Amino acid sequence: MYRIIGIDGQEYGPVTAGQIREWIAAGRLNAQSKAVLEGTTEWKSLSEFPEFVDAFRSKAYVPPGSGPNLNSAAEAKALESKILAAGYNIDAGACLSRAWEKLMTDLWPMIGVTALIWVALTASHTVYVGILLTGPLLGGLYYYYLKKIRNQAAELSDAFAGFTLAFLQLMLASLVTSALTGIGLALCIVPGIYLFVAWFFALPLIIDKQLQFWDAMELSRKVVTAGWWNVAWLLLLCTLINIAGSLVCCVGIFFTLPLTGLAATYAYEEIFNGRPTITA
Repeated sequence: MYRIIGIDGQEYGPVTAGQIREWIAAGRLNAQSKAVLEGTTEWKSLSEFPEFVDAFRSKAYVPPGSGPNLNSAAEAKALESKILAAGYNIDAGACLSRAWEKLMTDLWPMIGVTALIWVALTASHTVYVGILLTGPLLGGLYYYYLKKIRNQAAELSDAFAGFTLAFLQLMLASLVTSALTGIGLALCIVPGIYLFVAWFFALPLIIDKQLQFWDAMELSRKVVTAGWWNVAWLLLLCTLINIAGSLVCCVGIFFTLPLTGLAATYAYEEIFNGRPTITA
């Protein structure tokens, strides 16, 4: 029997080796997920347990975030159909709760990396290059958060992965979504609000699945539209939390930005990768 740390940072168990293999096959645990054998005190990565080596070598196993990239519109359409057929219901409170727990497990590194990216964003806009760098910077930050919530090793360089993995597509997505959302806000406000929410997951889709910018925007829009109010409610809560953080002597924002960023990333992971919290 084993105890494990789930993708939400919570401890579960005791569970059997067979149950762990099932979660590995389903992509709900990865090689870096921590576990301890009952009766011992040493926590180790699952890849260090000989009894799970075959599970990770199996062709049926797809580690979180390392599945085939959706390099064509047809593949994006197939994922869209699969998600819409299954349906989803994002619990904003659960996303924020899981984000808080994850943040508390690695507080200062996540605060530092998030602050650095947002400082870079602010600086880029002061020298009039923000329009080109916003997408790659935010895409890299999502990449960093995704590795964190998947219990994969994440470093500072991962937060700048947008410049090496998908610079052009992230830049184009940011430019097009900003321009069209701005037009929507100017014309009647409501269309702009709809588009802001509908295209919210375009950047993580590009950095995570290597989609072309328009395919990512369309996949995000069509999937989010099916649960628009759920996603909008989460983003509204995140906005209010960040506003509250900025009012606390401008210091609280350093805590709320990674919190809300993680919450949005958990929502993305549940919608587009079908990986909810592991339950024992």
